Amino acid sequence: MKETKQKKKNRVSRIVITFILVLTLIASLFAIYNIFLLESIEDLIRYIVIIIFIIIDLLLILRVRKIQKGKIKKESKHILLIIFMIFYMFINVVIGGIIFYLYGTVSGINKKWVTYSSSLVVMSDNEAKDIEDIKDYTIGILDDKKSPEGYIIPQEVIKKNNLKEDNAIEKFDTYTEMLSGLYSGELDAIFLSSDYVSLYSSIEDYEHINNDTRVILKEEKKMLKSSTSKRETGSTGKSVKEPFTILLMGIDSTDEGLSKNAVANGDSLLLITFNPKTLNVTMLSIPRDSYVPISCFTGKYENKITHAAWHGTDCMMATIEDYFGIRIDYYAKVNFKGLVHLVDAIGGIDVEVPADLCTDDSSRGQQVCIKEGYQHLDGEGALVLSRNRKQLANGDLGRGQNQQLVIQAMLNKMKTITSISQFTDILNTVSNNLDTNLSTQQILSFYNIGKDILARSLSSDESNIVSIQQLFLQGDGQMIYDENMRMVLWNYIPNKDSKKEIISAMRQNLELEEHEVIKEFSFSINEPYEKEIIGYGPYKTSYKYDLLPDFTGDSKQAASSWASRNGLRVTFNGGNGYVIKQSQPANKRIDKISGSVVLTLGGSSNSTTDKDKNSNTSSNTTKPPTSNKDDNEDLKDNDEEDKIKPSPSPDEGEKEEEPSTGIPTE
Repeated sequence: MKETKQKKKNRVSRIVITFILVLTLIASLFAIYNIFLLESIEDLIRYIVIIIFIIIDLLLILRVRKIQKGKIKKESKHILLIIFMIFYMFINVVIGGIIFYLYGTVSGINKKWVTYSSSLVVMSDNEAKDIEDIKDYTIGILDDKKSPEGYIIPQEVIKKNNLKEDNAIEKFDTYTEMLSGLYSGELDAIFLSSDYVSLYSSIEDYEHINNDTRVILKEEKKMLKSSTSKRETGSTGKSVKEPFTILLMGIDSTDEGLSKNAVANGDSLLLITFNPKTLNVTMLSIPRDSYVPISCFTGKYENKITHAAWHGTDCMMATIEDYFGIRIDYYAKVNFKGLVHLVDAIGGIDVEVPADLCTDDSSRGQQVCIKEGYQHLDGEGALVLSRNRKQLANGDLGRGQNQQLVIQAMLNKMKTITSISQFTDILNTVSNNLDTNLSTQQILSFYNIGKDILARSLSSDESNIVSIQQLFLQGDGQMIYDENMRMVLWNYIPNKDSKKEIISAMRQNLELEEHEVIKEFSFSINEPYEKEIIGYGPYKTSYKYDLLPDFTGDSKQAASSWASRNGLRVTFNGGNGYVIKQSQPANKRIDKISGSVVLTLGGSSNSTTDKDKNSNTSSNTTKPPTSNKDDNEDLKDNDEEDKIKPSPSPDEGEKEEEPSTGIPTE
């Protein structure tokens, strides 16, 4: 009887041990699988740990088999084995769980699913209250089958509500064409991104767009990024061990995170090249008003580069690549609200603030101010330095320089991170507020770069192990008539010589060009050293466009004389007095005019004053149209153009006024 009880007890013991062994092996496989995921991170250590786990697993299996065969009968040894397996299982679960959590958080940085939102917009005085009231309307949509908000969602709405039966659907190349048509009455309704108020309110004629228009239908759709874009989902595949480029795009949104589509004005564009071998970085802040060919526009005609962002990340990346001739390997969209959380997570930053600055906080609820001088800034203070343009002498260009200061300060502070909880806070903040086309493995590869930076910083007295080379796109301001928006806008015309120097510096850092060795260097102990800003100049040549003047009020002779000097064909009709009307708008680029410009003359030659174009030497001296009166007040004399460079136009939410002038400072 006693033997029967003992046999029964041993059988139960073997069953328990076998069950715990199975759980232990599952936990071990879970840990080993997750360790394998950490590709390129401490490969030798990973493989050693995996081999140790496998050896322990095999020993446990052999030990349990001996118990099952009755070779180990002592109950105390059974208990010790159970205790060891439970402890070993706990270790595996902890290791696997931590890696699983971190890997999942990192994977979340590349957003695979995005919620897009499109709105059907009418003018506020339109009688339609909802979709049922639309009949005999001319409705505008974007002629881009890959655009979720401009084409895909609108087509679904049109089909669902049978809008084609009673309405005319017209397709347009750009949103601005549709918006202009809505305001002029040529269109009754248009489909726009639901963020259209923040996108277009910075343009003078649309500054009251929130009151001018009304949304009668809003539709959202969750989609895979891969279904509409290849660039947004996958990078070029280049390893981060090689020199690479990355485009940082700042999204000025009051929303938390980037789960919804981050359509924005492209106000903050930072093109970075990084050489992991030399730890050298080139950083170029691209002015939002840079007048460049937009790759996704029909004919790739020139426009503000910020407008490329309205058509998505693919359009912005292609535009920058085509203009600078540099392949962009990766991109990252950063929510400015996330910047606040990130700076707070690393414990703030220390930076030299160039001036007293104030701007709205991240929720646009109240104003935050920072003082000039060396300061310790929290997240909201760092946002002021990164966002403010209006109070800077060189406007948007100065803002770009300040953003570079913030990035440098953050890199310096991150070298001091030692707390696990602080690291996880940083990782969570980045995951929620950043979207990129970097794969999870590529992101993990930055571990080795960080390790290299840390090793060099410990073995060197230098504070900045990562060398940041500042680039500056020099240029001139010019008022140019925008064909799509049917208005004159201020644009920043990049200097071609500056662009050439910038491209050379980037290509050298990417090892696409041989590095130019500086053989001579001079300095004076009586003058403080100023770091060279590549692309700043000065340059002798200005690359402005020849523009059509406003001929109204001119005599026929004065108009003919100016046209002859500038290679423009003009024809006259009407009377024999002064010009009262012209067929082409003032400030239109002359190279965009085909045929002759028709000037209509009044019936009498005894008109008021003659503006006498004979005294003009360039079309750039002509006055802009009166529809942009705020832009015209501060136009600078042409004699100063080579001395003082006007900065790009204001931030999102401000009028398109002629910006202040200034010289960039280091």
